[in-house]
Amino acid sequence: MGGPMRCGSGGTPVGSLIDGKVVDVAGVGSALRQLLARTDIDNTQALIAASDSVATFRVLKLPFSASDQEVDAAVAHELHLDPQRMSTQWIDVVSGQGNRLVYAVTWDRSMIKNITDAARHAGLDPVAVDLKSACVARAIGDAACVIVDVDSRPCEIVLIDGHVPQVWHSFHLDAGAGEDIGPGLTSPLRTLLRFYERRRDTAFDPQARILIAGEQVLSLRATRALQKELGHRVEALPMPARVPEDVRYANYLTCLGLLMRRSA
Repeated sequence: MGGPMRCGSGGTPVGSLIDGKVVDVAGVGSALRQLLARTDIDNTQALIAASDSVATFRVLKLPFSASDQEVDAAVAHELHLDPQRMSTQWIDVVSGQGNRLVYAVTWDRSMIKNITDAARHAGLDPVAVDLKSACVARAIGDAACVIVDVDSRPCEIVLIDGHVPQVWHSFHLDAGAGEDIGPGLTSPLRTLLRFYERRRDTAFDPQARILIAGEQVLSLRATRALQKELGHRVEALPMPARVPEDVRYANYLTCLGLLMRRSA
């Protein structure tokens, strides 16, 4: 960590990757293989940040005395999905609030298999697969904030509270190249904040920032309008420490989150 790093990004064949889901394993794998060759990356171990579109997660707050069997029952009740198609797993989150905080995730087996198969097609060994929202939450220093990734297609919003991703939402941003993206962010952000604030046992920090990640920069006018409408500071996502200027920091954040998970 902190040493020389190679980084690259590239496109995929039309129709091979749709809304974060791999639908053409060979096409995505070939594009990845070519990207690795262009960037002279020869490490074959892959830590994969999968789009949240292939999974669903919940954060459950249970009594501290709840047994593992009671957690299993609560997770099954909350994530009542087809067991023939979906896999489910949960872990305890460290919490000092006197409760048992559980992070549960269920994922589409076929979608995850397509992702790992694409990695193998490129000559990689997928060591771990994690959700992008969880990776970003580990890489952000703020205990509570909202991350808006305007470079994803569709755009993504992750609300983080207590250093844990609580809500993920995707939306299509109707703004052309060079247009101000601020007005298109107001409605999805307002909807997400209201949804979370209506949940029981939540008190989202009014000082929590809304951080915009992406190549497009909000105008000062749009930033002020968003802050007035939403009641939260709106800022560009700061670059992590020790990142060269020519490295796209959004990609670096995901890698950093995965590395933190690997070393934990």
